[in-house]
Parts: sequence; structure tokens; C-alpha cells
Amino acid sequence: MIYIDPPYNTGNDFVYNDNFSMSVNDYSEVSGESDDSGNRLFLNTSSNGRFHTDWLNMIYPRLSLSKDLLSEDGFIAISIDDSELNNIINICNEIFGEINHIATIVRNTNSSKNQSLFVSVSHEYCVLYARNIECLKEKHSESKWSVPKNNIVEYKKKVEQLKKEGLTSEEITEELKTLTKYPRFIDFTNYWYFDKRGLYRKDNLGGVRNGNMKPIINPLTGKEDPVPPGGFRYSEEKMNELIADERIHFHTDGSLPVLKRYLSDNEEQRPKSIMSDDQRPDYSLLQRYNLPFDNPKQLAFMERLLYVLDKDSVILDFFAGSSTTAHAVMNLNNADHGDRKFIMVQIPEHIDVSTEAGKLGYTNICEIGKERLRCAGRELKISQMGNEDEYSLDVGFRVFKCDSSNFRDIFYSPEGKCRETLEDYVDVIKDDRGSEDLLVQVMLESGIELSSIIERKDVQGNTVFSVDDGYLVACFDDEINDSTVTEISKEMSGCMYAVFRSGSSMTDEMLANIEQIFKTYSPQTKIRIL
Repeated sequence: MIYIDPPYNTGNDFVYNDNFSMSVNDYSEVSGESDDSGNRLFLNTSSNGRFHTDWLNMIYPRLSLSKDLLSEDGFIAISIDDSELNNIINICNEIFGEINHIATIVRNTNSSKNQSLFVSVSHEYCVLYARNIECLKEKHSESKWSVPKNNIVEYKKKVEQLKKEGLTSEEITEELKTLTKYPRFIDFTNYWYFDKRGLYRKDNLGGVRNGNMKPIINPLTGKEDPVPPGGFRYSEEKMNELIADERIHFHTDGSLPVLKRYLSDNEEQRPKSIMSDDQRPDYSLLQRYNLPFDNPKQLAFMERLLYVLDKDSVILDFFAGSSTTAHAVMNLNNADHGDRKFIMVQIPEHIDVSTEAGKLGYTNICEIGKERLRCAGRELKISQMGNEDEYSLDVGFRVFKCDSSNFRDIFYSPEGKCRETLEDYVDVIKDDRGSEDLLVQVMLESGIELSSIIERKDVQGNTVFSVDDGYLVACFDDEINDSTVTEISKEMSGCMYAVFRSGSSMTDEMLANIEQIFKTYSPQTKIRIL
């Protein structure tokens, strides 16, 4: 799945130029950083004649790339408001195809824009498009999308609160009837009654033809209750079982008896196209983490979107913001022992030092997202303490920054130019690059996932990396000898790749020895010298 919450093009949240391919220096000029006078360098205000065009030029190539990144049974979800809703639908129809439109969700934001002259807009949208709708239909033909009812935990807590207040069953029922008039609790309409098993709603025992016409005795009145037109839908034997099990709701006013349908048996439903969540918990959460961030995406909303995915799905969000998406992934994995993985992408948009976040030392939005995940991970780990469950939640994450190659231009682009000295040819690696920089590039070029386990070992004073249980071993130290290489090849015999750095200390003889040593102790290993 790909989820994005792009800039809504309000004129204040848009810091992208219409040039999709920018250098680091070019980006720094348009990323929202201030000039010497403290003015933003690029804002797509409505006074700009290209107001919509600039935004479309920014989003179009990103969505086009998104389609290539999605699996055949994947889908993309895009949050947007009225300003660009029609345009985003037109773009998605062109890129993904109108047939792959799954739905457009209306999300109640619980916030009103009272400064509006005419209508106080209190909703946003989330547009869903499949990569291949036929593939998605086939996958879910026997397992339709299903999510927990909106705000089910909050609703149950409210019922327990009313019980503790000493209200009678009738009084609680009246309170719940009022509560379910609010949008965020509309999924629990008719779940107004409860007994020792929990909340339930009433369901018709009739509605059939040629049913069971045998009357039943009402235990509240001691008299026979009326039989529904057409009879009961269950046999006399089944009705007696339901009565004995206290699964029939009886009345004292002569009304028909009804079946109890318990919420615990029906906690999930098909996702609805209108969703409503209380955003106050999201602000409280960020305050608890001491993270100032305006308009965070609702965590409950994100968890509901992700809930329909397989437990081993990969979720990409390339407008990560405060990393709500990643937080939701961690919460779901904790709840159902899933193995979902997230990829968050965020340009390092500058934070002004005069803002609340700036005063706390945050220099860009990425820092806020990283700290949120650290805080969330700590909370989830604490919640697991004392739990006898063997499942151990992985709350780790790695941070990468886009950069140029680790190698000097001469390695990839000689351009036929002669160097003044031979020193440029001795070590092709740039001076400011460390071992981890080299390891990441080797992993990428070898097709090894960046989420793979990386172990750092000490072998005779040299730092050796073992990646993905020894699939790749690497040592980038300048000084390395035959005995170290021999121990590596023996200890990690069976590895697929072994990578070393050819620094100024590595002679041709040493290079030949490395190959010979591995041929002796781990012949299947492929050697690479940087």
C-alpha cells in the first residue's frame, strides 16, 4: 500500500517547485527555508497564475512513479481536500485508470473553519485507487475488506463509565441512544442494551414463511408472547436453547420477543465511505511526546486503512510528516503480531527557530517524525512488560539520507580527463564516507533489503559486518591482513558475497591472497573489492 497526505495547495503548505528532478542545492532554495530577510523562498499562493498548475506538476510525476512501485494487488490512498479533489481524481484516472477507482472516503475532521464566509467545511477526502482492480477483487473474493467498527474501544469505555456511575439499565440505554447520534459513534446505533455477556442490539426472530408457530412463554410476564407473522425462523428445539441461554430479549408491553445480537460477535464491518474520528487524542499524544506538530493525521484513521492489508505488507508514505503512518504500522503489529514494514519519506523541510518546535531544537520535520517513532516504540515496549506472550515487537527503524555515490567521479565517469597525480586512482572512495555509507551502497547494489539484520563483529581488531545472517560479509578497514581474512572466511563460510576496501595499504599480492583464501574455505563466495 502507498498512503500519502500531500500538501493541499492552500498557499501556505506548498514548498515544492514544479521541477521534479532537483539537485540538493536546488532543493535547498525552494524547500521552505528562509532567505536573509526571513521570507519563505517559494509559496504557491492563489495570486500565482499557475496556482493549480504548479501543484499538478509536483504531484503528477510522484503518482506516476507510485503506480510502478505498487504490487499488482496493491492500492494507493491519497488524502486531499476540496481545493484539489477534482484534479487528483482526474490525474488518478489517467495514471491508474478510472476502472481502478475503489472509493472516495469522506472523513469528518471534527474541526470547523469558522472564518469561512459561507460554509464551515469540516471534512476532507481520501481517494483510493487499485493498481489492478481485477487482481484485488480476486484476492478478496472470499475475504472481503473488514475493519473494526469506528471508535469501538471508546464506545465500550463509555458504557463501563455509565455502569460505574450507578445508572440503571434503562438509563444507560437512553444515554447510549443519545451518544450514537454523534457521527463518531454512529456504527453502534441500536447497540443500546446489555446483559452479563455485554452489549447487544435487537434482531427480528421472524421474517420467514412457514416458520415455527409454537408460542413461547415470556419469563417476565409468565404468559405466551405473540408469534411473528409467518412464525419464528428457528425450530422449537432451537428456540428453547436460545431461551435457556438467555439470548432472547423479552418485553413486558406485549411486543414480539427479539434475538440478542452481541457486539462482541460483530465488532468488524466493511469500511464505510464516511468516517469520523476524534482528533483530540492525536494532539494529546504529541503533547505527551513533547512534539509540536500542526494537523497530524489521525492515528485511528490510519490504523483503519492499514487494517485491510496482509500482516506482512509493506507500506510507503512519501509525505511522511510526523510519521503517523509508521506509528499506525507499529500499533497494528503490536495488536495482531503482524510483520508489516514501513518506508517513510520526508524532505527535510526547515523549521524556523522562532517556532515552538524550533525552540525545542528541531531543525526539520524529519527530526520530529523520528522522535515520534522512538517515543511510540518505548511506549509499546513498556506495554509488553509482564506479558507472557512470546511475541516481541520490533520497534526499530533505520534512517537514510539521499546522497550522491560514495565513489569519486573517476570511478563512474572518467570523461577521458587526465589527473595531475596518480593519487586520485589509489582510492576511489570519497574522503567523507565511512564504513556504514559503503555498506549501504553495497547492500543496495546486491539487492539486499535495507531492513536486513546487520551485525557488527570484531575479528582480530578489524570491524566486520555480517548482513542477513551472513549472506553478505564486509570489511572496509584500511589495514587488513591474511590472518584476518582467513578467520572471516572460516567463521562465515557459506556467505554469498564478501566485500573489502582496496585502500592505500592493500597490495596486489594481498588482493590475490584474499581470493585464494576464500577459494580454500568458502569457494562459493563472490569477492568484491571496492
